[in-house]
Amino acid sequence: MQELIGKAVFAGVAIGTAAVYRKKDNAVKKTVVEDTDAEFKRFNDAVEAAKEELGELYDKAVEEVGEENAAVFEVHQMMLEDDDYLESVEDIIKNESMNAEYAVSTTGENFSEMFAAMDDEYMQARAADVKDISNRVVKILSGEKEESLIHDKPVILLADDLAPSETVQLDKSKILSFVTRFGSTNSHTSILARTMNIPALIGIDYPEDIAGKEAIVDGFSGKLIIEPDEETLKHYMEIREKQEKERQLLEELKGKENKTIDGKEIRLYANIGTVDDVQDVLKNDAGGIGLFRSEFLYLESSDYPTEDQQFAAYKEVAEKMDGKQVIIRTLDIGADKKCDYFGLEKEENPALGYRAIRICLDRKDIFKTQLRAILRASSYGNIGIMFPMIISVDEVREIKKIVDEVKESLKKEGIAFGEVELGIMVETPAAVFLSGELSAEVDFFSIGTNDLTQYTLAIDRQNAKLEKYNDPHDPAVLKAIEMTITNGHKNGAWVGICGELAADTTLTETFLRMGVDELSVSASHILRVRDAIRKTDLGK
Repeated sequence: MQELIGKAVFAGVAIGTAAVYRKKDNAVKKTVVEDTDAEFKRFNDAVEAAKEELGELYDKAVEEVGEENAAVFEVHQMMLEDDDYLESVEDIIKNESMNAEYAVSTTGENFSEMFAAMDDEYMQARAADVKDISNRVVKILSGEKEESLIHDKPVILLADDLAPSETVQLDKSKILSFVTRFGSTNSHTSILARTMNIPALIGIDYPEDIAGKEAIVDGFSGKLIIEPDEETLKHYMEIREKQEKERQLLEELKGKENKTIDGKEIRLYANIGTVDDVQDVLKNDAGGIGLFRSEFLYLESSDYPTEDQQFAAYKEVAEKMDGKQVIIRTLDIGADKKCDYFGLEKEENPALGYRAIRICLDRKDIFKTQLRAILRASSYGNIGIMFPMIISVDEVREIKKIVDEVKESLKKEGIAFGEVELGIMVETPAAVFLSGELSAEVDFFSIGTNDLTQYTLAIDRQNAKLEKYNDPHDPAVLKAIEMTITNGHKNGAWVGICGELAADTTLTETFLRMGVDELSVSASHILRVRDAIRKTDLGK
C-alpha cells in the first residue's frame, strides 16, 4: 500500500481502478519550405478546421456542463483570430521559410511563456489555453488523430493535467475521480470535478506504473491510496456507503422548512456566479439567491458588457427564480479579479487597493450602466442590490444618491422598474465598527466572511504560506459577525452571511444563536445546512 498527499479540490471518496491519460509526444520537426505562400495557406486552412472543431466541442460542452464551462472553447476560437498570434506564425513561415507545424508550435510556446510570466492570474491561466489551441492546429496540419479518453468501465483518471478540449471528450459516466500532477483549484479539471460532484486531487506525483491498480481517492484529506490493504479498503467503503446514505436522506429534505426544533425559521439562499447556476439553485431547493456575483459578466467578456447584455442576464435569473429573492452584488473587480479592459494599474497591495465599490464610485458611468440594468430587471422578479467593500456611511449615502438618479432617469424615459431592497456587504472591520450607523441607511447586511477574515486577521488569503493563520473560526472573526448582527437589528436591517463560513455546519447553531436571519451558500450545500438548522434546538 502506498499513500500520496496532494490537495483536494472537491470532497468525497472514490474507489476504483486507476487509468492514466498520457498525451502523445508532440515533438515537431523543423523543415525548410520553398513555397511559403502555399505553406501559409495550409496554416490558414488548418485554423479554419480548428475553429470548426472548437465550435462542435462548444456545443457538446454546453449540453454536458453548461454555457459557463463551455465558454473556454469560444475563448480558444478568439485566440485563433488574434492578430499578434497570426502575425507571429506568418513571420516564421514567410521570413524564415519554416514549415507551418514548426511556426505554430514555436508561436504557441512563446505566447505560453509570455502569459505564464504575467502577474495577473487570469492571464497566467491563458498559458495552457494557447498551448491547447496550438497543439490542435499542429495535429490538424500533421493529420494526427485525437487520443481517445473513453473507457469501457468507471475509472479514477490520472493525468499531468487535462485541457478543456480533453475534458469535454470524456464519458462522464465512466469517471469516478480526477487526479492530476499539476493544475490548480481553478483549473478546468477542478471546475469540471465540482460540476460533476466527484472527488478530485491536484499536486499528486503518482508513479508511472499506477495504471490498472486499485486506488482510493480521499477528497477530504487530499490523499491518494494505491493498492490499499483490506482494512483500509473496508474503512473507505464504509465511508462511501455512509456518504450515499446521507445524500439520500438529504434528498428527503427538499420542500421542508428551514426551521429549528424550537420554531425559529431562517432564510436559506444560494450563491451563484452565472445564469447557468440557477438550475442547481432550483434543483437543491434554495429559498432564493443571496449572492449573484455580477463580476463574472465582466470577467467573461472582452469588453464592458452593455446595459442590455447585463439586463438580459439579470432578467433571466429573476424570471427563473419565479418571485424568490435574488440579491445582485454590484461589480467586485480588483484584487484577484482582473479585467484587462479596465486598465487597472499594478498595485503593491491589491486586496487593499482600487477595487469593488471604489471603482464604481470613481467610474460612475460603469456603475450607472449596471444599476440601470439591475433596476430594469427588477420589473421581472424580486431583486435586491448589495454593494461590496463598504467602509463608511458617506459611501452608502453617495450610492443611494446615485441609485435615486438612475431611478429618476428611468422614470423620465418611461422604463419600468420594481421595488428593490438595498444592502451592503460587511467585509471590512470599518463596516463592522460602523454597523450601527450603517444599519440606519440600508435594508440589509450580508457578511462576506472570506474578506472579513482576511482583513480582521491581517492575512493575505492568496498567500499559501499564511494558510495556517487564516482561521475563520478565530474569536475575533466570530465577535465581528455577532457585533454586525446585533447592530444591524437595532435599526431594522436583516442580516445574512454569504461567505464560505455560512456553509460550515459546525457553526450553524452559533450563527442561529447570534440571531442571523439568512445564510447563503453554494447550491450543493443547501440541504446539508438545512439539515443542521432542523437539528438545532435554541430553546436548550
